[in-house]
Amino acid sequence: MTLASPRVSNSKTVLLFPRKVSSIAFAIGGLTSFVIFASLLLFTYPIGSSVTDYFYRTETTQNVQFHHSIDPHSSSDSPPLLTQDSDDKVLPKDSSDSNDVRLGEETKSSNVSMDEEATQDPVETECDLYHGNWFFDPVGPLYTNNSCPLLTQMQNCQGNGRPDKGYENWRWKPSQCELPRFDAKKFLELMRGKTLAFIGDSVARNQMESMMCLLWQVETPVNRGNRKMQRWYFRSSSVMIARMWSSWLVHQFNEPFGFATDGVTKLKLDQPDERIMEALPKFDVVVLSSGHWFAKQSVYILNDEIVGGQLWWPDKSKPAKINNVEAFGISVETILKAMAKHPNYTGLTILRTWSPDHYEGGAWNTGGSCTGKVEPLPPGKLVTNEFTEIMHEKQATGFHRAVADDKLGNRSKKLKLMDITEAFGYRHDGHPGPYRSPDPKKITKRGPDGQPPPQDCLHWCMPGPVDTWNEMVLEIIRRDFEGRQSTPSS
Repeated sequence: MTLASPRVSNSKTVLLFPRKVSSIAFAIGGLTSFVIFASLLLFTYPIGSSVTDYFYRTETTQNVQFHHSIDPHSSSDSPPLLTQDSDDKVLPKDSSDSNDVRLGEETKSSNVSMDEEATQDPVETECDLYHGNWFFDPVGPLYTNNSCPLLTQMQNCQGNGRPDKGYENWRWKPSQCELPRFDAKKFLELMRGKTLAFIGDSVARNQMESMMCLLWQVETPVNRGNRKMQRWYFRSSSVMIARMWSSWLVHQFNEPFGFATDGVTKLKLDQPDERIMEALPKFDVVVLSSGHWFAKQSVYILNDEIVGGQLWWPDKSKPAKINNVEAFGISVETILKAMAKHPNYTGLTILRTWSPDHYEGGAWNTGGSCTGKVEPLPPGKLVTNEFTEIMHEKQATGFHRAVADDKLGNRSKKLKLMDITEAFGYRHDGHPGPYRSPDPKKITKRGPDGQPPPQDCLHWCMPGPVDTWNEMVLEIIRRDFEGRQSTPSS
């Protein structure tokens, strides 16, 4: 290596260093710099990788960390609001599922290396979504009663004249993490090419309509439903939202059976609803809702033997073997095991737990009311409802029995319990109450004799607390899909 000629300025020659000494010093310095730089480069980018790879991994990790800062029924017949309402093939699934969208993951500490983050099991970092508190969010709901055309009139509390609106602003905050605000675009991307089905009673309809109202704000879906099943299709992502009616989730019929005559519904508690099993291969995620119809008249059959009934037991000479609460627990275990064992269904099954009602001063048909409740109960002031507690207990027991069935193997991991009962016990303010219709002459308070008109203190206003259920559904789906992607294929 030779240095350039001595610098010439104004015809005067200026020698910086002697040529020989300067040549040697420069060569040694250059060689040392090259060795240090090469060592650092090799340490940072191992053989087989590139600078581009490194920055791609960094961007992906940041996406993974994306985090939103924003935040008893009486023994009489069941409420009139528990009424039944009324399939073409699903379009071919888009096989290009999105693998890079993750929602609501807690931001990891900045001093954790990216290699550690990449290998960390997401299941280990999951927090309990179901214990926490309600906080007032001035931002308010993501939709209004006027921006969702699918909203059932009975849940349109503002449209039906409810004077207060604060119940729309309370959001759920788990104790140990954040529950991200629902992001419709990210939900559609996460569910690309898939179908989510809500199956069950009118509370399932309530939750499905909440999901539709949330999604409707970013895209108007196409109605592809029929009398058997509601189906809404989102073209941009090939996502289908469906709803199936199934009052008890198990096989039901009306024909005479044993000493149970025609005219009363019979339930085979150990057989799943065959309509669900037939439709199941079309679904990728299922949210189940049941329980409240066990207050209605019905006959319970187990192992082809009549073992009990609700509001029905003609043989007074001997007691029934099971009551409606026990029948509920058995039905939950039956449907979950059947779904997990279905040979053509490998989807995610979410059991949403018992949705608490808040009738005070009577039952739905004896003057029970929730008028005047304008905010959640304060922490620690939850009012004990024995019927709610025992129904929740039996439902959870049915779930855990299903999960513990050795015959299910790894399929039991696809059963998830969305335990909303305690948290929503505080939300006595979230029901329509007397605001079930737009009738301006409606009576909003109970009379002195405690008689109806009946109020709806079971379903939920929209927008309102029910929207939180779908924030939880999205988080459960995200965790399941993300866990599946991080599991090495065998």
